[in-house]
Amino acid sequence: MTDTPPDRLSVNPKSPHFDKSVLERGVGVRFKGVDRNNVEEYCVSEGWVRLTVGNTLDRKGNPMTIKLQGTVEPYFRPPQD
Repeated sequence: MTDTPPDRLSVNPKSPHFDKSVLERGVGVRFKGVDRNNVEEYCVSEGWVRLTVGNTLDRKGNPMTIKLQGTVEPYFRPPQD
């Protein structure tokens, strides 16, 4: 495995950008200099994140999201023993 997270990643298994092995390794996302823990999907090259909005669900049962533009810095979290 490389030491840099992928350019685009999603936590939704239905997405073509879903990668279980990367998510199991533990990916953190810093958006505009703030660590975020509610990121559903991100794209570094395009500079956006998709964040969940509370516990609200859409009519298909998926979390409601909002897309924000800004600096995206993904990183691998250190392993916890």
